[in-house]
Amino acid sequence: MKKSAVTLSIILILFCYTGASKNIYKDPGQNPDLKPLVSFEGQIVFHSNFDGDNEIYLLTKDSLEKLTDNSWDDEHPVWSPDGTRIAYTSNPNGHYDIHVMEADGTGITALTSFSSDELEPAWYPDGKSIAYSREVKKILRKKISLYKLDLRTKFSQKLIPGYDKTHAIPHVSPSGPFVTFTAKRIRGWDSAMYNWETKEVKFLDSGGKSCRARFSKDGKKLAYTSSKADGKGDIWLMNPDGSGKFRLTESEHTYDYFASWSPDGRYIVFNSSKQHDHNGDWQLMIIDVQTKKTMLLFDSPGNDVFPDWR
Repeated sequence: MKKSAVTLSIILILFCYTGASKNIYKDPGQNPDLKPLVSFEGQIVFHSNFDGDNEIYLLTKDSLEKLTDNSWDDEHPVWSPDGTRIAYTSNPNGHYDIHVMEADGTGITALTSFSSDELEPAWYPDGKSIAYSREVKKILRKKISLYKLDLRTKFSQKLIPGYDKTHAIPHVSPSGPFVTFTAKRIRGWDSAMYNWETKEVKFLDSGGKSCRARFSKDGKKLAYTSSKADGKGDIWLMNPDGSGKFRLTESEHTYDYFASWSPDGRYIVFNSSKQHDHNGDWQLMIIDVQTKKTMLLFDSPGNDVFPDWR
C-alpha cells in the first residue's frame, strides 16, 4: 500500500472514533456576537472550543447561546426526544461521564461516575434510557463497547451482550428495535446495526471506510460518513438495511463528517474542513437532501463539531 493511502486510512480511523481535536483557540474576546449565516427552522446544539475549551452551544436562526461555561470539556450534546433536555459528556473529574441538563443549560446532573470514559450519548425514543460508548484503558490498548443506561435506576449494562468487537458511537432508531453504531474491522471501521429483538448484528458497509451513521427523524434513512469515493470523508445516505447507498456531499477539497438530520428530513447539518487532520477549522454546513445545495451555516474561530438538530 502506498504511503498516502496508509495515511488516509489512519485519518479515517481517528476521525470515525475520536472526531475533531481540541485545537484550542485562546482569544474568547474575538467575535462575541457570532450568528448563523443562513436562516433555518428549529434549534441546533453543538460543541466548540473557540473560547479555550470545549463548551456546548445552542444555535437558532437568530442567535448563538452558550449553554455551558467552565474550565473542562463538555462535548457531544444530543436532544432528548421531547426536546426538554440535552445529554452530553463532560470531564470535570478528569474522566468523561454522561451528564444531562435542561434545554436552557440549567439543572446539570451527572448520570455516570465510573473511572472509565463514558462518551457519545444517544437517547432511546421513550426518553427513559441512553446508549453510550464506554472506553476502558488497558495496558496496551483501549477497550470500547456500547452500554445502555436506565435513567430511573442509573443501572448500566452492555447494550449488545456477547459482542466482543470494539464498537462505539450509538444512535437509536425512533421507529424500530434498532441501534446503529460504528464497529472496528481488522483495518478501519464500518457502520453496523443491532436488532435488539432478534439479537442480530450486521455490518451495513464493507472495506473499513464508513462510520457515524444517524437515523432520520422517521427512521427510514441513515446518514453516515464514508471515504470510499475520494479517500477523505463525505456524507452518504442509505436505507437501514444497508441498501440504496447514495453519496450526498461531493467536494474534492473538504472532509465532511458528523451528520445530523433536520426534523422534517429535508436537510442535514454536518461538519466540514479543508484540512486533512484533526487541526482543521471545522465549520457547520447545511445541505439540501434533494438538490445537494450546500450552505455555510456557522463558522467560529475554533472547531464547531457534533451538531444535533431539533
